[in-house]
Amino acid sequence: MRRRHTAALALAAAFAVTAVAGCGSDTGSGSSSKKTINTWVYPVINDPKANEAYWDGLVKGFEKANPGVTVKVSTYPWANRDTALATALAAGKGPDVAYLLPDQLSAYQRNMIPASQWMTAADKAAYRPAALKAVSVDGKPLAAPVLMSTYPLLCDRKVFDAIGEHTYPTTWEQLSALAPKLKAKGYYATSYSGDTTATLNMTFYPLLWQAGGDVFSSDGKKAAFNSAAGVKALTWLKTFVDNGWTPKDLVTTTPQIEQTDLAKNKVACTWQNTAAEVEPYWGKDNIVVNPPLRDATSVAYGTVGTLAMFKGANQKTAAEWISYVAQPKNSTGLLQPGGYFSPRTDATDLYPGDQHQQATEKVLGSTDVGPINKAARDVMGLLAPQIQAALLGKTTPKKALDDAAQAADQLIARKR
Repeated sequence: MRRRHTAALALAAAFAVTAVAGCGSDTGSGSSSKKTINTWVYPVINDPKANEAYWDGLVKGFEKANPGVTVKVSTYPWANRDTALATALAAGKGPDVAYLLPDQLSAYQRNMIPASQWMTAADKAAYRPAALKAVSVDGKPLAAPVLMSTYPLLCDRKVFDAIGEHTYPTTWEQLSALAPKLKAKGYYATSYSGDTTATLNMTFYPLLWQAGGDVFSSDGKKAAFNSAAGVKALTWLKTFVDNGWTPKDLVTTTPQIEQTDLAKNKVACTWQNTAAEVEPYWGKDNIVVNPPLRDATSVAYGTVGTLAMFKGANQKTAAEWISYVAQPKNSTGLLQPGGYFSPRTDATDLYPGDQHQQATEKVLGSTDVGPINKAARDVMGLLAPQIQAALLGKTTPKKALDDAAQAADQLIARKR
């Protein structure tokens, strides 16, 4: 028998529900005979009815093919998801399978059965290398990718036509060279969100990676963003703020997109938006999808959604369920509503005739999801204010990064 419940709950109520959602098996946690798979997901599909229909259909198909197995899918809100999940796991009432993003994997690694222990060779071979790399530690995948996204460089054809340019930038140097000409005509070269509430994954980190730098040292024990590459990236960005090549007000505020210069066709290029986000303002025919900018290398931010298995699950049954969800024929309904892509090379074209999505898909191989490190989110909180201070001229790029790194190293040591 199949049961599904949707949680649109406040945090206190979520704690009560987690205790129920994690107790669906008649056998003890970890029992090899356990045939119930409790799965926690979040609204990747925004429409609640469509989300419910998708998971119900998938569960029905899997249970039909696997008599005696019961799958319970519970949809929880994005808000406070880590608190609810961590509390349930600590109480021994967590899920067997849960949807996690890469920066969550390290936090729950001790509670998980790594995918390297249960992923089939056929599934592993089918994944895009970038997808597997995004969920791996020391080359071993922790979870199974089920979706991908990426943020390429988008340029506004209307702006380039206005200044008589028909070649789009591929490097930092080229965008910098265009910036004075754009400013003279009343346009910005790019739009950078320096608000400390904005995720650095989509703002500063792509520049850090493009300069050849990284957030953490290779062993994860130290901050590395204050390297020469990091200083170069922040100095380059500060040049845009100082020269008025990017809106200065966005360094401290994040207005609704319709209130920005980007929406008014006043920004030439952005690496912080998708084609779907800018289309209502630029118009479909004015969107040009380009590879991410390059300094030392060309890298874009993107995410990989995964299904992770937790200790106590029937490893064989849970692995079969995860593999079932990840199959291209079964994941299409999860991907298309949000414009996501399959992390597998054996998937068919999800967006035939959509030149923007097809061009975006080509960037997936150049995508970085950000660091898999227990301290990743906390370090971001230390670094963002220092970046903002440097952009406002309150400190130098080098001192900003050094000060953030000193605080980050202490935090990383406590987290280990």
